[in-house]
Amino acid sequence: MENKVLKIEGMTCAACAKAVERVSKKLDGVSEANVNFATEKLNITFDAEKTPLSDIQAAIEKAGYKALVESNSKMLMIEGMTCAACAKAVERVSKKLDGVVEANVNFATEKLSITYEPSKVRVLDIKKAIEKAGYKALEEEQDIDSDKEKKEREIKGLWNRFIISAVFAIPLLIIAMGPMIIEKLGMPLPMSINPMMHKGVYSVLQLVLVLPIIITGRKYFIVGFKSLFKASPNMDSLIAIGTSAAFLYGVFAVFEILSGNINYELYFESAGVILTLITLGKYLEAVAKGKTSEAIKKLMGLAPKTAIIIRDDKEIEISIDDVEAGDIIVVKPGEKLPVDGEVVEGITSVDESMLTGESIPVEKTVGDKVVGASINKNGSIKYKATKVGKDTALAQIVKLVEEAQGSKAPIAKLADVISGYFVPVVISIAVIAGLAWYLSGQNSAFALKIFISILVIACPCALGLATPTAIMVGTGKGAEQGVLIKSGTALESAYKIQTIVFDKTGTITEGKPKVTDIITVGDIKEDELLQIAASAEKGSEHPLGEAIVKGAEDSNLEFIKLSSFKAIPGHGIEVSIYDKTIWLGNKKLMVENNVNIESFEEISNRLAVEGKTPMFIGIEGDLAGIIAVADTVKENSKKAVEKLHKMGIEVAMITGDNKGTAEAIAKQVGIDRVLAEVLPQDKANEVKKLQEEGKKVAMVGDGINDAPALAQADIGIAIGSGTDVAMESADIVLMKSDLMDVPTAIQLSKSTIRNIKQNLFWAFGYNTLGIPVAAGILYLFGGPLLNPMIAALAMSLSSVSVLSNALRLKRFKPAR
Repeated sequence: MENKVLKIEGMTCAACAKAVERVSKKLDGVSEANVNFATEKLNITFDAEKTPLSDIQAAIEKAGYKALVESNSKMLMIEGMTCAACAKAVERVSKKLDGVVEANVNFATEKLSITYEPSKVRVLDIKKAIEKAGYKALEEEQDIDSDKEKKEREIKGLWNRFIISAVFAIPLLIIAMGPMIIEKLGMPLPMSINPMMHKGVYSVLQLVLVLPIIITGRKYFIVGFKSLFKASPNMDSLIAIGTSAAFLYGVFAVFEILSGNINYELYFESAGVILTLITLGKYLEAVAKGKTSEAIKKLMGLAPKTAIIIRDDKEIEISIDDVEAGDIIVVKPGEKLPVDGEVVEGITSVDESMLTGESIPVEKTVGDKVVGASINKNGSIKYKATKVGKDTALAQIVKLVEEAQGSKAPIAKLADVISGYFVPVVISIAVIAGLAWYLSGQNSAFALKIFISILVIACPCALGLATPTAIMVGTGKGAEQGVLIKSGTALESAYKIQTIVFDKTGTITEGKPKVTDIITVGDIKEDELLQIAASAEKGSEHPLGEAIVKGAEDSNLEFIKLSSFKAIPGHGIEVSIYDKTIWLGNKKLMVENNVNIESFEEISNRLAVEGKTPMFIGIEGDLAGIIAVADTVKENSKKAVEKLHKMGIEVAMITGDNKGTAEAIAKQVGIDRVLAEVLPQDKANEVKKLQEEGKKVAMVGDGINDAPALAQADIGIAIGSGTDVAMESADIVLMKSDLMDVPTAIQLSKSTIRNIKQNLFWAFGYNTLGIPVAAGILYLFGGPLLNPMIAALAMSLSSVSVLSNALRLKRFKPAR
């Protein structure tokens, strides 16, 4: 038996999902077929010998839909990258492989997000291609502790390298600069190393001091020249070429000086100080990089490390990684729940604020579902683990945030293109500028200074870090606020939104309507009408139907058995009770079935104006009465709409309710535009109409019934409960179900894009100004010549400044 996940295109409602399941299950050899309408995916188990995959696809296409084989996505850790040029090299070799659909490297997180077709290429092939390019691809995912240890080791290693380099670089700089600076301050160099007296000793001493720095910074040379010889030079190549040139020129000068020719300058201090400052820059960069991923670490740190389970009637403590689905877990008061599950014993209240944002603990008893990382407040409970490891709600949230942080925003495209050509262009400029100065009459030492300065001032890292670091901090900050932004594209697009369309039920309103009015025709009693309506709606999952059922239960009415049940999307239902055909729904349903409602039109309109939804009941062609149901508006709906208006955004509401009811709700919250009496399958078309007006449109809905509209909108925003975070039709998920998070998402998008633009401006500006200055443009007009050591300091600080600016986003607070 084989198991496949197919992407189903063309589904517009839950009935379509059922149709796909039905045609799949009819095929010989198919043992199981489940369609998730929200994700538009079919999970199918079949015998490939009896029914090949192509037959399944053909059957689904015959039913009017399209079934596509899913490509696999993987996240690989990449080791050995030192700059944005390395990231481009990894992307380039990955994309060259046949079967690789997409490859994106996030230099800030050092991760490759790759989408590939397993039938054409294997993960092993991808890893081999990356290793051949000089990097290492690791598949195993590290837990937060080992990842933290690795980062700490890296930071400690860089600091140690800096200290060792500085110990030798400081005396090297003092000795090299002694004749020019120190003696002017009245602190002459000792006679034994004075260049005027002992030039040979002076030069050899500098060589001795620079060697430990070269050895400590040997990684720059190994990686730099390796990348250069593989025709994909990176920042380390620039450092290696520049410092090697300075060092080798210095070694040549030492031999000449020892041979008696003392008219040579030494450049050991340039090589030593450049390497020292670069290492300091790398250290500061690593520290700042660690801070950009703090949001992910906080999320991952929410889950406890161990769980107490029942085995052989004994309580034993095991690692959370060893918990399996079906294990019975014991949780005592004050402890965190390790994984998702279902209560089998005990009563308690659970604080789920980490997921839902709701501060009031939720009562839990036998049969209730619980979520991992939530806190058990008072009672002891036993519960059965249902979702463990990567399947838990928390793991899904972490996955979403990681995917968002690994994605690229369209604004980064220019920086990516430039990063790919940056290093070869800089090397060319350095060679041309050095030769130009030499041919113009300057000596070789001057030309070498120009050559080294250009190589060490150029910084592809600033370009490579400008966008991903801001996206990392922005999406992480969003997660802290309960706003899950699923991609860099969504983050960039959100601030451009001009119109936001809200679904009414469960979005603007609570989605928990109540029966408010029962109006009957003739001799029919109110309880009798409610009993018939509730019996009819017993099989329905519509919120209005559930309200009628609850109303009957509260009145202790018995339900009548149905002979048949038929749901008519966007209209209502048709049932059969005691061999009588009964219709329950809106005006359209009554008109289509020739039920005369003229006498109740005025009552219906009055109820609608009051913000209530009138539901007509027709029995055997005659009107039996109206049951009105009203839904309460959410506490923050009006505030959210007001906030969006202040931001200059038009607000619309879409609903299947009649116009009167819709306008009454719209008036309560201050909505500009009402789209009423819209069938579920037509919601996407209404969004499309708004887009045809030239507007950037966001759709806010529950992520299930509104899936097509969410997918059609420029930005789909799903109101989630915090556990339903796998809604692939939405670009943004609001975990707290609070509409005030809609303006928060847009504000965060604006702040992040502003930050990215600042970073890119600095990165482009720095390189655009820095390289000509290093090439001697100021000297040409009578100004100073840039010292290679100052160039190295500027380059080191350029990356740190971009990271520091991105970290300012951590101070983001939604304006409420």
